[in-house]
Amino acid sequence: MNPGADRRPSDRVDVCVVGSGPAGALIAAALAERGRDVVVLEAGRRFDPDERLEQMERSIRPGGGAVWEMGGERDAFTSTGERRYPLNAARVKGVGGSTLHWQGMVMRLHESDFERRSRDGVADDWPIGYRDLRPYYARAEAELGVAGADDNPFAPPREEPFPMPGFRPSYADSLFAEACGRLGVVTHSVPNARNSEPYDGRGGCVGYGTCKPVCPSGAKYTAEVHVARAEEAGARVVDRAPVQRLEHDRAGETVEAAVYATPDGRTYRQEARRFVVACGGVETPRLLLLSKSEKHPDGLANSSGLVGRYFMDHLFAGMGGRLDEPTRQNHVGFITSECHQFYDDPGRATAGIPGADADFAPLKLEFLNYAGPSPVEMALSADEWGDDLLASLREAYGNEIGMGALVGQLPRAENRITLDPSRTDDRGNPVPAIRWRIDGRTRRTIERANEIQRAILNELGVEITWTVGPENTGPAFHHMGTTRMGTDPEESVVDPELRTHDLDNLWIASSSVFVTGGAMNPTLTIAALALRAAERVDATL
Repeated sequence: MNPGADRRPSDRVDVCVVGSGPAGALIAAALAERGRDVVVLEAGRRFDPDERLEQMERSIRPGGGAVWEMGGERDAFTSTGERRYPLNAARVKGVGGSTLHWQGMVMRLHESDFERRSRDGVADDWPIGYRDLRPYYARAEAELGVAGADDNPFAPPREEPFPMPGFRPSYADSLFAEACGRLGVVTHSVPNARNSEPYDGRGGCVGYGTCKPVCPSGAKYTAEVHVARAEEAGARVVDRAPVQRLEHDRAGETVEAAVYATPDGRTYRQEARRFVVACGGVETPRLLLLSKSEKHPDGLANSSGLVGRYFMDHLFAGMGGRLDEPTRQNHVGFITSECHQFYDDPGRATAGIPGADADFAPLKLEFLNYAGPSPVEMALSADEWGDDLLASLREAYGNEIGMGALVGQLPRAENRITLDPSRTDDRGNPVPAIRWRIDGRTRRTIERANEIQRAILNELGVEITWTVGPENTGPAFHHMGTTRMGTDPEESVVDPELRTHDLDNLWIASSSVFVTGGAMNPTLTIAALALRAAERVDATL
């Protein structure tokens, strides 16, 4: 949509979707293709795919600026508590949402992730199980286009093959595999939402290596794919239309309109029979809190008082250094091998790694393909030229190697998203305030991840030069848990169908509905839940 496009509201539609990331785009496409009249309201702008190559070049140049235009008054936030949360470091407001710059790793949650209370006595069980999501996981893999191999002995059960063959292990993967084999650690491939061969009208990966923050070729999935499908089926997508609040009927039982702003300073009301909020784990609770009224003084859908609470993320643990042989790092921009052997039992022993007796969180190990400096970035920022530059590059690049890990975090009520009335955005609304800390169980699991990483790197003969542990860990920017799912309206925000307990025509499709987060990248679960929710919304129309 060009800057001068008509952003006035449509007449009352069947469904208004707020947000065009993977959840919103999948739901919009599914409903539009069923013949429903759909409007999507997106806060950010529509980025031109023809600009991706220029964006890639800008991303690797020192001082190139924000590729996806995040920051400033529009995206202001505050962070309090034990740790500062760097919210704008890894989110995007635009048509396609954060899939515009995500890494593209897509795994299913384990069966245990839905049963954390039953199995471990912590947190809560989901009101649905892996069995309920299993067919939707398969559909989500087909919709996104997932390249994978059935070589992970620790993955949950599946019957359907992946839509595309998996990517071959990298050279660094082969180095890790040899060391891991000697220690009794099993390595396997990683499902990726990027084309290993032409798929769904998009070409295969050509190896630009800049997957995050931008894939110039289009081989990596973005939600723009389903935005386009929704529009082809008749949906209307309005960009640069941030929703300011949701307005309900006189009784406070149904939502009547989404009030949104436009670049010319005007405000409009989009009316609909059904509403789906798909704004992610931070902006979703913020919108509900901004929508408070006399009938809902604590915010919309918040009779439980839990909107914004139980904010979770995954924590990063890492370690790496130099090896006395070439490692070919930075040749691949995504991860091609992992280890889920310790996922359900991080304290387990192997032939070469001692066990540990403690209460741990879920843990997955990653073998990085992009440790150490990028030769392109080094060259662009260097003060040398010619042979001197070449000699410096040869000395500094080529022998780095590293490991990562994602560690799950317990949902805790004190970790939450609220509004900060002392600071406002470009529309005068209170900005989101993030209160976040890391619990002892998560810290222990990060330490355990470091123990396993150190054993593998020592076996490989690496001179360890850096470690990311409990003291300097950071988030993976997987915002989860702030409008949790459940059967009890006093203990949750949405029901198992993702409809809010308090309003009959309002659904939430987002990682915000997660009850627990596991340690798997959440996008495939977001997609599976969205496809399931689309069926439920359609059935009420």
